[in-house]
Amino acid sequence: MASPIQDDGIQLELESVIGFNGHVPSGLISHPDREHLIYPLGCTVIIQSVNRHKQHFLHGHTNNVSCVAVSKSGKYLASGQVTYMGFKADIFLWDYAKRESCAKLSLHKVKVEALAFSPNDRFLVSLGGQDDGSVVLWNVATREAICGSPASSLSAGHALTVTFTSNCDDVFITGGNGTLRVWEVDLPNRKMRPTECQMGQLKRVVTCLAVAEDDSCFYCGTSSGDILKVNTKNKLLNSCGPQKERFSLGVTSLTLLKTGEFIIGSGDGKLSLCKAPNYKAVKSVNLQGAVNSITLRGQGHQFFVGTGQSQIYRFNYPEFKEEIIATCHSEAINDIVFPFGTSELFATCSKNDIRVWHTTSHKELLRITVPNVTCNAIQFMRDGKSILSAWNDGKIRAFTPESGRLMYQIENAHSMGVTAVATTSDCKRIVSGGGDGRVRVWEIGRESQRMVESMKEHKSAVSCIKLKSDNRECVTASSDGTCIIWDIERFIRKQMVLSNTLFRCVCYHPEEFQIITSGTDRKIGYWEVFDGSAIRGLDGSMSGAINGMDISDSGSHFVTGGDDKLVKVWDYNEGEVTQVGIGHSGSISRLKICPLSKYIISVSTDGAILRWKYPYPV
Repeated sequence: MASPIQDDGIQLELESVIGFNGHVPSGLISHPDREHLIYPLGCTVIIQSVNRHKQHFLHGHTNNVSCVAVSKSGKYLASGQVTYMGFKADIFLWDYAKRESCAKLSLHKVKVEALAFSPNDRFLVSLGGQDDGSVVLWNVATREAICGSPASSLSAGHALTVTFTSNCDDVFITGGNGTLRVWEVDLPNRKMRPTECQMGQLKRVVTCLAVAEDDSCFYCGTSSGDILKVNTKNKLLNSCGPQKERFSLGVTSLTLLKTGEFIIGSGDGKLSLCKAPNYKAVKSVNLQGAVNSITLRGQGHQFFVGTGQSQIYRFNYPEFKEEIIATCHSEAINDIVFPFGTSELFATCSKNDIRVWHTTSHKELLRITVPNVTCNAIQFMRDGKSILSAWNDGKIRAFTPESGRLMYQIENAHSMGVTAVATTSDCKRIVSGGGDGRVRVWEIGRESQRMVESMKEHKSAVSCIKLKSDNRECVTASSDGTCIIWDIERFIRKQMVLSNTLFRCVCYHPEEFQIITSGTDRKIGYWEVFDGSAIRGLDGSMSGAINGMDISDSGSHFVTGGDDKLVKVWDYNEGEVTQVGIGHSGSISRLKICPLSKYIISVSTDGAILRWKYPYPV
């Protein structure tokens, strides 16, 4: 359920998004106008200018986008989604010039696997996922289904990919697990007639298709790492190669150039420029993540590549050298922090890495990688000389913010992973919380890190720690339903707040006489610091836990975000929502108001970072 505030139309202004779902096959597309890239992120389709940082967002899908297609003229876009078992998965047809939806096409169940436009924009063909198994032809002009048919024979597996021939509006090809068919459209009788391609003894899973410019033949990339050439007229297998050195982890994307050469992307991240018939690589480059999309800009003098690790690269054909133009997290983001007193950059953390970003240009300034472990929380030291991080292997690691060099690490800081971390303003102490419920205070010297005290009151993981400005007191929130205010000079509990919830976040009011908390019961609680008494409780969300919260420097407003995917700005004294930000596709895990109150930055479990304009500038 959505929040009732949405009807008031007071929406937060979304300024930009850092994010790209690299797992969608052929999800990155260069528009025929040569100026824009189109790609999916969660349930949004993003149109981004290649040279400027301008983005447009196409909202409408209710779940993750699973495929995207652009018509040859560039007039239309189409995108399909996944949904829950038993429900219909929608296809949206978008008008590119107006940047708005012109039709919603609903026939497939559970998932839309692939989409393709005919060369003259007359038809759109859609392929259902394995729970649906049908192929449907749509009339683009009337927005109606012409006909449908099972995509593959009963003995074969499900189809994975579809493409039209280069010149003919009524012939298209589907390929998949043990199935390869050429379909002819009989429009007067509203029928599609498939012809199975004769493959002889070969059993292959076709993952991608490319059709020759004159339609004489087409090429199929397979999960076995070879390429099949099939004659379009007689539907017979012409050749199969390479015989010896196949493409590792399968051919994941395939593009035919005007020169007759191929650009082939494989599952191990290798991008190769090859010549038929032996497909020997003339040039090759190794990229990060499986190459799931290759898209030509214009005739192919330049092309863009998208990978499974959410990287977008630009290549010039003659040099064949990669240039990274966009990066983002491919896993859930767990935390976001700003350095003290500046909004110019911020850091995020995820599985395997910490990244530092430039706020306005989206450039990734630094990536600190620690393989196979997850970073749960990060914090900049007040002096800006180190980035502190809490990891699920039980270590606290500190890195330099310029080079990312490891300064020191505290081994076995907590037995069940470090889940929260905070630093004092004099940079001499760290307070950490762990999965075991312990809160520990560490003294940071020049050469040594010493544990001063370990306090065990929480029964479950500590989810958030905030320090008072005088460094004498801190508050910890835990998923055992308690928030504890500690004296960190005498190391005793001062107050405890109890509630029937798993606390996820806590904030001191800037004047430090009250704290606000939230968690899985969707309630926002105001509490007195002095005696721990409840002042008031607000309904923070209609559905789902609240995972992140931050309060403005003035204390007049605070922001919340959670499983309902909405960013909400609240008036602290009135206890009312003043603005709502709609744009996230995954649950919001954390959010922050920048130190100069210019932006709100929110991060989510689908790896997206969204920047919103803060509505109350200082």
